[in-house]
Amino acid sequence: MTTAVVTGATTGIGWAYARELAAHGLDLLLVARDAERLAARAQELREAYAVAADVLAVDLADREQLRQLELVLSDPALHVSWLVNNAGFGMGVPFGESAVEDEERALDVMARAVLVLTRASLPGMVERGSGVVVNVSSIAGFLRNGTYSAVKAWVTAFTQGLVPELRGTGVRVQALCPGLTRTEFHERSGQDVTRIPRVAWLSPEQVVRASVRDVARGRVVSVPGWQYAMIPPVARLLPLSLLLRMHR
Repeated sequence: MTTAVVTGATTGIGWAYARELAAHGLDLLLVARDAERLAARAQELREAYAVAADVLAVDLADREQLRQLELVLSDPALHVSWLVNNAGFGMGVPFGESAVEDEERALDVMARAVLVLTRASLPGMVERGSGVVVNVSSIAGFLRNGTYSAVKAWVTAFTQGLVPELRGTGVRVQALCPGLTRTEFHERSGQDVTRIPRVAWLSPEQVVRASVRDVARGRVVSVPGWQYAMIPPVARLLPLSLLLRMHR
């Protein structure tokens, strides 16, 4: 039996992805920092979908812990069929007010871990001639708004850059770029989103369904929701000076 690996799997998009893949009969390896919550989520999946669900409590910003996860994913016996690099967080403050340690942690979790875990999983996928890597990016990556935007722009570019070398291997990659999604993300980063209209929000389930549909279609960049569909093409056409003024 092949295994789907999901990071940041206890809540939001990660948890929605875990349920979606379990519903398709895939065994799961759930990765997050909270061991107790991981165990509860794994038990939910076992009971609801009759799949195997293992857990690894890992802090992706800790390089030794990331190394241990890398070794697990690179083990040929695991047969990783899906890798969903979802773990991430928002900064909540401007770059000039943030602690450099927090900025480095963001890079470790949302960029370095994505690179390391993707690299660990791809050789086995290529050898077997199948597999999917979904790197959860953000619509923010098409804009110019602080370090979170910059990190997510890297995630999207990194994913797109894998396409030429994976052509013909049977392995598919996707940068999933959701807009506003109802998760714990904004609360954890201390952002006040009470004034944002309801129509702007997506549910984690909507995001995941769009992602899975776009994987099947071979779409490398997935932007769920009609509300956000035009942002990437428009952002590419706008001059940088105008994009920067939009955030003042």
